[in-house]
Amino acid sequence: MKKKIIALLMAVLMLTSLVACGGNSGDDASAGDGEEATTYTIGICQLVQHVALDAATEGFKDAVVAALGEENVVFDEQNAAGDSNTCNTIVNGFVSNNVDLIMANATPALQAASAATGTIPVLGTSVTEYGVALGIEGFTSLVGTNVSGTSDLAPLDEQAAMIKEWCPDAKTVGLLYCSAEANSQYQVDTVQTYLEELGYTCKQYSFTDSNDIQAVTQQCADESDVIYVPTDNTVASNTGIIDGICHGKVPVFAGEEGICSGCGVATLSISYYDLGVATGEMAVKILTGEADVAEMEIGYAATTTPKYNAVNCEALGLTAPEGYVAIEG
Repeated sequence: MKKKIIALLMAVLMLTSLVACGGNSGDDASAGDGEEATTYTIGICQLVQHVALDAATEGFKDAVVAALGEENVVFDEQNAAGDSNTCNTIVNGFVSNNVDLIMANATPALQAASAATGTIPVLGTSVTEYGVALGIEGFTSLVGTNVSGTSDLAPLDEQAAMIKEWCPDAKTVGLLYCSAEANSQYQVDTVQTYLEELGYTCKQYSFTDSNDIQAVTQQCADESDVIYVPTDNTVASNTGIIDGICHGKVPVFAGEEGICSGCGVATLSISYYDLGVATGEMAVKILTGEADVAEMEIGYAATTTPKYNAVNCEALGLTAPEGYVAIEG
């Protein structure tokens, strides 16, 4: 009797095994050509809304969607409204939600993302100098961690030469920037060296935030023949204040086109949209396993275009040198 019970149990187990095998086989077949593609979630933290950063985010998203398909990617896009602490909150939320990749648009966003995670891939864009932003001494072009991205740095020696080309008889250059932005300090320190080599006397005028930008700009305008502003997010968000003080009185040369359009005379322009596209292409390679973020060098804009603000030039009686293109809009 005992042997019969054992035999019966074995038969039941064999039957169950066959049914299970038949079920797995059907699942494998259905997971072939009809298998759903992977959906990726990307967190986007943008420091503040202005023309340059908006263009970079747009280019990034367009490149990712073009490669992966709109149905296969979800963007969690958030704006910190210029507040570094809000960047921290945003990226910590991305980490808690275990997103597949973080795109950090501007230096404070990159710094927050780098501090928040050492495992999720982080790509920065609109970041001028990664060594300064991340506190890496002797930085060349590879961070070597979960962080990489693209830089918006235009050649600072050429920007100094641009001022000489436009205003060869000027004596003093005021360097106007936000002291809370490490990359702005790096730019003005570097460009000051080049300007002094060209014979200019330079003085730095720094403001801490938008609350004191008007007073500092007024002092800078009163004491300078020419003003230079770097790629600076606080400046970019307050060009109307600078233009209200300097328009028709003091020429302002800018580190990027958006600032120049708002308050400047001329700039060496890069395309922030194209910079975003390049960052998006890096993201696709990381997400699909084609590349390791730790082995990806920082990317730079391939070309710069000399551009001028026709309205501000007319107000100052300046004529653009040959080769400069008028900023549209």
